[in-house]
Amino acid sequence: MNVKNIFFGLFIVVMAATSAQAVPTKITVHVKAKDGKFVGTSMGGVLITVRDVLTGELLSKGYTAGGTGNTVRIMKTPVSRGIPISDESAAKFTATIDISEPTRIEVTAYGPLAGLQSASKVSATQWVVPGKNITEGDAWLMEMPGFIVDVLAPPTHSIISGVTQTVTIKANIMMMCGCPITPGGIWDANKIEVKALLKKNGQQVGVLPMEYAGSPSQFSGTWSISDAGIYDATVYAYDAATGNTGINKVTFMIGQ
Repeated sequence: MNVKNIFFGLFIVVMAATSAQAVPTKITVHVKAKDGKFVGTSMGGVLITVRDVLTGELLSKGYTAGGTGNTVRIMKTPVSRGIPISDESAAKFTATIDISEPTRIEVTAYGPLAGLQSASKVSATQWVVPGKNITEGDAWLMEMPGFIVDVLAPPTHSIISGVTQTVTIKANIMMMCGCPITPGGIWDANKIEVKALLKKNGQQVGVLPMEYAGSPSQFSGTWSISDAGIYDATVYAYDAATGNTGINKVTFMIGQ
């Protein structure tokens, strides 16, 4: 046997030993809206990526799927140590990664994918030991702040003209989990500040308060305009109690 064959044989032995040491290890990730429920299929899911912090290698990726979870357990039951807030109905993504030694893992969540204009990205790192699954209880639980804000009216780039020039700005505002906002509800419309910041040709011209419009998650306000020009409205929702904030923007034109 020549030297080349010896080294090749040693290489095969080493590679086989390394591969044999890799252990499939499961990590279950839940993403919960801040002050809300779990973000899952009804909101398009959340993109989950799992990476090796040291090397940047992508170990797994996928999407949370499932329901928003049990409302009573999540929103109405006092939190007790060791009692999970998730159950089988709660959206999740389970990654299986092959690691041969303790590895610092970074999990990143981006979404919800059905509301990309309001999507957030959160991440966390943790050591993971081969074969030591993180799947029990709430497993790897991540919290996503914000609101989903969709401006419904006026349509983007619309032209508004006439003798009486008024603009009704209407928006749909939800928790990141898709949970509705209503007066006196679990997510109380009376406690959320909703306004439109109005600009003409790039200069701020007013702030329009928006009120609950009679249907879940719907808010609106009407503004009188006297000058022609290009306008934009940045609608925001803000909850002082939690810090949750969401933004969306629309442009429109006023003609004579």
